[in-house]
Amino acid sequence: MEVVDVCAGGVRTQNLDTMAELSPLLISLITEGIALNTNGSVYHPEVQSYWSEPEVFGSATECAILNFGVKLGMNFDEGKSKSTIFRVSHYNLSRKRRGVAVQLHDSQVRVHWKGAAKTILASCQWYMDMDNIASMDQDKKFHFEKTIDDMSNEGLRCAALAYRTYPEGDINRNEAFTNIPESNLVLLAIIGIKDFCRPGIGDAIQQCRHAGIKVCMVTSDDLLTAKAIAMECGILTATSDANTTILANDFSLMSDAEREQTAENILVMGRSSPDGNLLLLKELRKKGHVVAATGKGIRDAPSLRQADISLAMGIGGTAIVKDCSDIIVLDDNFASILTVIQWGRSLYTNIQRFVQFRLTVSASALIICVVVAVHSHEIPLNVAQLLWVNLLIDTLGALALASEPPIENLMRRPPVRKGAPFITKLMWAKFVVQVAYQVTALLLLNFHGESILKLENKSLDHAYKVKNTLVFNSFVFCQVFNEFECRTLDQTNIFSGILKNHLFLGTIIITVILQVIVIECLGIFISTVRLDWKQWLISIAIGFFSQVAGRFPFQAFPYLRN
Repeated sequence: MEVVDVCAGGVRTQNLDTMAELSPLLISLITEGIALNTNGSVYHPEVQSYWSEPEVFGSATECAILNFGVKLGMNFDEGKSKSTIFRVSHYNLSRKRRGVAVQLHDSQVRVHWKGAAKTILASCQWYMDMDNIASMDQDKKFHFEKTIDDMSNEGLRCAALAYRTYPEGDINRNEAFTNIPESNLVLLAIIGIKDFCRPGIGDAIQQCRHAGIKVCMVTSDDLLTAKAIAMECGILTATSDANTTILANDFSLMSDAEREQTAENILVMGRSSPDGNLLLLKELRKKGHVVAATGKGIRDAPSLRQADISLAMGIGGTAIVKDCSDIIVLDDNFASILTVIQWGRSLYTNIQRFVQFRLTVSASALIICVVVAVHSHEIPLNVAQLLWVNLLIDTLGALALASEPPIENLMRRPPVRKGAPFITKLMWAKFVVQVAYQVTALLLLNFHGESILKLENKSLDHAYKVKNTLVFNSFVFCQVFNEFECRTLDQTNIFSGILKNHLFLGTIIITVILQVIVIECLGIFISTVRLDWKQWLISIAIGFFSQVAGRFPFQAFPYLRN
């Protein structure tokens, strides 16, 4: 944040270098108010040089105001040493101001206030016009209000500085200053603070919109300021309706029915408090929406606890906010939240891929073994072979499918609605077709393998072993090709982006190599025999044609598209 616009001494300027032209008295009062009425601090390096600059500490707004004071020539430590603070009125959201009462060394007591510009302006009866204190009539007050509105329309957060001096003889510090006087103040300056949007924020919000995610801005800022910032970062557009922006107080005064109807349309809520944030969140959840909330201050904690997903800022976030959050965004960048969404969707999709793959393997093996056992009292896949399938296919298959990185169209899909089934209708359809193909092909090979492979002239024992080996080998290759099919839960190109996923390609290659080694070299352990090149081609062809089954036109059926 940075102070970029100032109205002081009857002059408004966006060139802070011209502030030196103001009267020394006005500059002295402004810097005194900034130095004394703050929660922050300024550190001046002990060794001064041309390149050394004071370091400011505090909240983002405090740092911006302190930096402004430093540019005016404020000596923070000297200002503190010239006075004694004996009353402090801390900032809170309802009053939107902070004040101090100080005893000066010239026996005067001075009150300094700062806070929301319109709140401070309402308490001022006077203003500093260069060296003189002038009365603030209605025309002048209207001029200052218009200045604040102009700054707000430019996306600036407006604050004001004011003061009042009391002679020591009129003050009993223990009685008159139990509460710091808030009326008949003298306006010193109105300042506009720019909170710059991070690079890429507009693109990130646009991508969220394409992904079916609505971004709402809920802030304690004035509604004009909030709208200007929302326009700058893309939350609001030129075509946005008027009912998309609202004051938190107006929202809270609505009836339950009106709030429920209005909540879904809100994009910007200004002058919000923790209660206002929580009220909007509850209304959205009542409508069945999945709500994610971000925050960094203590005032955001109630909303974060009630949200479905809570994200805290890693740099600016307080310890309390981090403790009650599900995710911590380390760089405080909204674009990183987009990455969180993308990887969250990718993880969910990867789990669906593996579940579909695992169901297909288990169902196919179970049906084949049960049918053959009932029909012929034999087991086509023995225990060792099933263990090998579990070890090779399930382990490496899980690694291959779970390692899929986020794909390009992932952020163009609508979000999964709350309560939606994990296994979709299309997944069930693909599962049924794939299992039907594998069971049909392998049972046909099991019951008619001798004639298909022309093994009638071979010994019964050798023909039986070749047939069973081919069934086992074909089953494995069906699962290898099914891994490609499970890469996409819809019917998009199964080879899209495959060259970028080296882990997937590596696991497929390792699976095939290990299968070749087992069949050709280690058959004694799993009761298989060597196959010739024609039989290898048959195994691969049976596996490959599972892709043809996967190309069934599911999308032609509206029921499956939904």
